[in-house]
Amino acid sequence: MRLRLRAARSSVLLAAALAVSLAAAACGSSSPATSSAASAKAGASGTLNWEWQLPTSWDPVTSSAGWDMHVLGLVYAAITTLNPAGNPGPGLATAWKYAPSGKSVTFTLRPGLTFTDGTPLDAQAVKENIERGQTQPNSTVASELAVVSKVVVNSPTSFTLDLSQVDYQLPYLLAGKDGMMVSPKAFATKAGVNSLPTQPVGAGPFKLTSYVPDSHANLTRNPGYWDASQIHVASFTVQSISQPEQILAALQSGQVNVAYIAGNQVAAAKAAGFKIAVIPSEVVNELDIQTTTAPFDNPKVVEAINYAIDRQAIVQVQASGYGSVAYQPFPQGFVGYSAQLANLYPYNPAKARQLLAEAGYSHGLKVTLTNDSPATTSLAEQIQGQLAQVGITAAIKVIPSDTATQFLYLQKTIPFAVDGTAGRASPVEMLDVLYSQQGLMNVNGRTASTSAAVSQALSHALTVPLESPDYPSALQNAVVTAVQNDPIHIWLYTNPRIFAYSSTVTGIPSDLVQQRWEGVQLAG
Repeated sequence: MRLRLRAARSSVLLAAALAVSLAAAACGSSSPATSSAASAKAGASGTLNWEWQLPTSWDPVTSSAGWDMHVLGLVYAAITTLNPAGNPGPGLATAWKYAPSGKSVTFTLRPGLTFTDGTPLDAQAVKENIERGQTQPNSTVASELAVVSKVVVNSPTSFTLDLSQVDYQLPYLLAGKDGMMVSPKAFATKAGVNSLPTQPVGAGPFKLTSYVPDSHANLTRNPGYWDASQIHVASFTVQSISQPEQILAALQSGQVNVAYIAGNQVAAAKAAGFKIAVIPSEVVNELDIQTTTAPFDNPKVVEAINYAIDRQAIVQVQASGYGSVAYQPFPQGFVGYSAQLANLYPYNPAKARQLLAEAGYSHGLKVTLTNDSPATTSLAEQIQGQLAQVGITAAIKVIPSDTATQFLYLQKTIPFAVDGTAGRASPVEMLDVLYSQQGLMNVNGRTASTSAAVSQALSHALTVPLESPDYPSALQNAVVTAVQNDPIHIWLYTNPRIFAYSSTVTGIPSDLVQQRWEGVQLAG
């Protein structure tokens, strides 16, 4: 999936932009009105102004980016949640239990739940949500929910999902967009369905009150949220600032008090007096490589590229050392991370040149490296320089961002590209997206079937209960098998979620998968 990455900017440029932009930024604040009396009584106060990317759609069924779940989680509550380590826990449901066969799972909902429009959030509402996700023509979650063959309402607070195959990943899956509940009243008519992308109706910690696409969204605290006692902020704004050099100015002026920044902006943010939170995340930068297209159909060429890349140098230049060298799609500390892959392709230009010679390119090789984002131009150029050191001439081809998804993921006509993944709620789902033949991010796609070893490893990981002591090894084996048997992704480095924030903000949690705001407080 395409994701937003901060472009490299020097501290000097940031400081200059800060000085020039203060007045304009101060005039551009879109903070909502002060907190309501109800919020004050509940101990909630202040407005948290978050600089972040607005969603592709406020409807979780039509959202087209994994990145969206961070903002969608403000207005929607999901069946389950993920703890800071990325493991599933209670959400709207307090518990779940699989049948001995593993082909059905029963969830117990909290009693008395309601959506912000007053509609009951009960088992019938869950049934209608899952069935909409499966059947709505433009649903982006239909394939993920396909494993659910039937939703059985047992009582207002109990429902059972009958499955077409054993799948113990459902508690993960239902913590993301697949499990975010929308008021059935809101999608009861065609007009309602059409309005959801801009007028969401959920049961999350906040309620959307106004929205200007490509600019900002204003929200107020939802006192009916199941975990409302942990929401201490009376109102919330999400503001999209497209130019990274303007972010510190927005922080300094008070337009925002929490902002997502790049590693090379940390020094300037600290110098300006802001606190820094470096939060591990599932975001990983990579190169996508079509191993069915010459010259990449020669395994030695792909291996040579892996050895030609100095990942540590890339981390230092692109992220000022924030992040870690990566040879796999999951970060260290996550259950799917495999120590076996920790140093899979150490930087070795001599070995890269040897492999190229063995592949028949002793006199050099010319390739095209596609890039679609100004934010990754510096990364593309650094990779270009490293490849040149081993005899690979990479011409950088820039394509419009709005067509990249079509060519790279749908038509699968780009053989070699700079890319990144933002992760998914379910780790097996993420591997499926990356490596299975039907996976959106498998750039080989229809031209090559998934290897039997990879298919078997992914299928086996689905059949192991999450509480089983065998689950970590099964998941890690799937990662190792996919990375080694199907090298269509050249993993580069992990990208932590870095926030610069005002000293008035406290308690920002460190969530690996989805950024949450429980426990966050504002002083003054």
